[in-house]
Formats: sequence, structure tokens, C-alpha cells
Amino acid sequence: MSDLKRTPLYPVYAKYGGKTIDFGGWELPVQFSGIVQEHEAVRTKAGLFDVSHMGEVEVKGADALLYLQRLTTNDVSKLEAGQAHYSAMCYPDGGTVDDLLVYKYADDHYLLVINAGNIDKDVAWMQENATGEVEITNRSAEIAQLAIQGPLAETILQRLTSADLSAIGSFRFQQDVDIQGVPVLVSRTGYTGEDGFELYLAADHAVQLWDQLLAVGREDGLLPCGLGARDTLRFEAKLPLYGQELSREITPIEAGIGFAVKVDKAIPCIGHDVLKAQKETGAPRKLVGIEMIERGIPRSHYPVFLGEQRIGEVTTGTQSPTLKKNVGLALLQTNYTALGTEVEVEIRGKRVKAQVVATPFYKRAKNS
Repeated sequence: MSDLKRTPLYPVYAKYGGKTIDFGGWELPVQFSGIVQEHEAVRTKAGLFDVSHMGEVEVKGADALLYLQRLTTNDVSKLEAGQAHYSAMCYPDGGTVDDLLVYKYADDHYLLVINAGNIDKDVAWMQENATGEVEITNRSAEIAQLAIQGPLAETILQRLTSADLSAIGSFRFQQDVDIQGVPVLVSRTGYTGEDGFELYLAADHAVQLWDQLLAVGREDGLLPCGLGARDTLRFEAKLPLYGQELSREITPIEAGIGFAVKVDKAIPCIGHDVLKAQKETGAPRKLVGIEMIERGIPRSHYPVFLGEQRIGEVTTGTQSPTLKKNVGLALLQTNYTALGTEVEVEIRGKRVKAQVVATPFYKRAKNS
């Protein structure tokens, strides 16, 4: 795997027992102590993830707001400095270029956090659609990102800084937080369904912060976590993964993230007409949860049938570590998505019974 890209934390994976895989051209840890153990640590204590493969693109200039209003689906004009939101970029036909986070520093200065496998494509799309006075800079190679997630995340991170982390609300962030002498952008966001923080810092300080967090969090059960647990955690919380729940062929409305699509903005986004029609009259397909009635695990791209009619396919599926059930997310023709609808998943050539169930599969308690 010597020709794969590596994050600044690659040198310490082996020290903590990391087993690496090829993930979209990156050599990343799939697990350290074990996927289920890491998953349960995040749900009950805390877990630490290396997400430095994610892309960071800076957008600056007098026309930055106007540009981002057209480029992205959410309403950037509603953001305050120090606030972030979830959004998407779409093609003219409504298909998804990528899903992303938009961070607002100031009216003329933003940071976009994009998916690792889409960095080159996204940056090209951003530049192709640039208008007015706007400067687009790919900072991905300079910035490392760590995510500490779980009910004890704040307690653990607080040991390394005098800044009051409880003052950072959900989807809010603080720049230049001093963590053991290192300036860090601390954001109360994540991809697990739990409380926690995403930490952005200069790449050459990543190993230092990783080691410090694991040292001060050991007494609380903080574990290093890999891609396996990251996937099962986000899946249970019904957080989409680009390339599975979202793609060039799947709109944000079909994928169930219509909350991040504002069709009444003064400046409509690319793909507006299709997205508006789908919000108002319904999309042809809908992402739903399925639970297996008969034995079998639904996996990505397994076809789903109702009688002899193929009505869609599984986007993600696994045995849920929290529920101990075989469940999946499936993109189905909307006519067949009522709760309780019995369907069949084709698993290795055999049709296996399942039913449509409510999602998300997991939602943390409000007070945790």
C-alpha cells in the first residue's frame, strides 16, 4: 500500500494497534482494539478518530457569501461568525456533488470541510463555478483533523485547555483555542450521533495532540477508533456517507437531508429547480430503514424487491452494535416506503424477508 496517501498520524497507528486498509486511496486504520469495542466506547465513554484525510477549502473575498449561496444548498446568510452548518453541493439535475460543513469566520471568510475522496473533484467544481470577487484555496494538506466523540468527550478535552468548552454550543466553534500551547479550531460537531468535538490544527502538531488526548483520557476509557466504528456509528444515527447514501445519481432530498436544502433563498443554488420540485411534490425515491425479519445481513448495493419488482437497493447495512439487530438503509421507490412494508433483500442470490422501519436507529438522549 506504499502508493496510498497517508495522514500526519500514520506514524503512530502501529503504536496503538491500528490495522490499516485502502480507503479511497488513503491508508487509514479500520480498527485498533476492535470495531464493536470502539463503537461501544463512543456510545458510553469516548473515542478518538483521525479524520485528517478530510478536505478543507478556504473561501475568501467580498463576494464569498453570494458565491456560497449559489454553490451550496443551505442558507449561508443565516450563519453567524463562529457558527457552522451542514450543507450540500449539487449538479444542475439535483444530483449531489458532495455533502459538507460550512464554517463562517466572517462575512468574507469561510471554511468548507469536504469528503476526502472528493477533494480534487470538489475543488474543480468550486473553481468552475466561481463568480465575482472570491478566492478559493485548498488547505487540505496543511490541516489535520481529529474527532473526539462520546458523552465524556468534553470532560477529557477540557483537561488540556483553560478555554470553557461548555460555552461552545452545537454547530458552534472557537478559533485559536490554546490546547497545550497549540492553536486549535474547536468545533462542536461530529459524525457519530454523540456529543463531541472536531479539532482542526496544523498538520505537524497532530501526533502531539493525539498522544496527549489518549494519555489524559485513559482513565475515562477513551479509545483510539478506526473507520469501522466511524461507519457503524454514523449509520445508526442515519448520517449519510457520500458514495452510498449520496452520489451523483442521488439528490439530497432522496437521501433524507432536505433540512439542509433551502429552496426559498434569494439566490437559488445550483440544482434549485429540481430540488424545489422534489421538496414540494415528493422525490421518486426515499431513503428508509429496513430490519431483517429472516436471517441475513443487508449490505451495500444488495437489491431490494417487493414481489417480483425490484424497488431499490441497500445503501448501507450491518449488524447494529447498539441494537444487536441486522438493519440497513435502503433507497427505495417512494410508493413502497410506508413503515411496516414487507420487502425482500437479495443476499447472495437468495431473497430474504425484511421490513421498513423507523430511523434513525439510534438517537442519544437529550441530556447526554
